[in-house]
Amino acid sequence: MSQQHHYQTTIEWTGNKGAGTTGYTGYERSHTIQVPGKVSIAASSDKAFRGDAARHNPEDLFLSSLASCHMLWYLHLCADSKVVVESYTDEASGTMTTEADGSGRFTEVTLSPRITVSHADMLDQAYRLHHKAHEMCFLANSVNFDITIQPKIKTQ
Repeated sequence: MSQQHHYQTTIEWTGNKGAGTTGYTGYERSHTIQVPGKVSIAASSDKAFRGDAARHNPEDLFLSSLASCHMLWYLHLCADSKVVVESYTDEASGTMTTEADGSGRFTEVTLSPRITVSHADMLDQAYRLHHKAHEMCFLANSVNFDITIQPKIKTQ
């Protein structure tokens, strides 16, 4: 039986320097992301798009969401399969292409998880579970570009 899950967020622009959007260079791209009951995130656009480089931008958060979703599914599947993960770090990367009119889209993402498992006899299964985690990830199932997963797994 399928279930629906609903999410809510409030995005509030905080970059009005007094004249609103009277000119493209006259306002900041600063905003806050607020989810009920959670810490607010100070955000902006990417520095390449006149944003504040010290703040998270939508592209950072998008890539982080994909990597986080994969990791959470992977850990779940490992626990169910008795693969004991001791550590997990992913240095994910993505490519976004922009067009002459300013539009753009992500064209690829690479997840590069670095994982340590407890025992050598878990290595084969630890590698296989990445495929299943990718199939299960809600966000990976919601995008229209390839996500490459390049895990490196070792034992302690």
